[in-house]
Amino acid sequence: MFSSKSKTEQTAAQAWDYLSAAMSAAGDTAKDTGDKAAKLAGKASDQGHKLAGKAGGKADVAWGRANAAAAALAGRKPSTPWALIIGVGLLGVAVGYAVATSARAALEKQAEQDELELAETAVVVTPTYDD
Repeated sequence: MFSSKSKTEQTAAQAWDYLSAAMSAAGDTAKDTGDKAAKLAGKASDQGHKLAGKAGGKADVAWGRANAAAAALAGRKPSTPWALIIGVGLLGVAVGYAVATSARAALEKQAEQDELELAETAVVVTPTYDD
């Protein structure tokens, strides 16, 4: 009548069962999709390659999501996307360098213009001596 499992444990067990069934179905779907794509590729090479690419991409997405769900249920945290972090960092360095270089060039140009303006408007005063 009463179960020795807590509601949390029952929910986790049920989620695990659902996930296992979903992963199995995703694997079967991927296999079936791959078989169908291979047959189509044999009949019409160009069209078959397009369909296989689309089908393979969808199966890969499904498999990736199922694995992510399994990892979450197992309590594992998702991995850090280091490639993305490094790529964004390098992009930031490149943009910062470009901005700094252009700012330095603009300041030098402004200094040259100021110096030319001063040279053009300078008044030379010569002292006169009254004897």
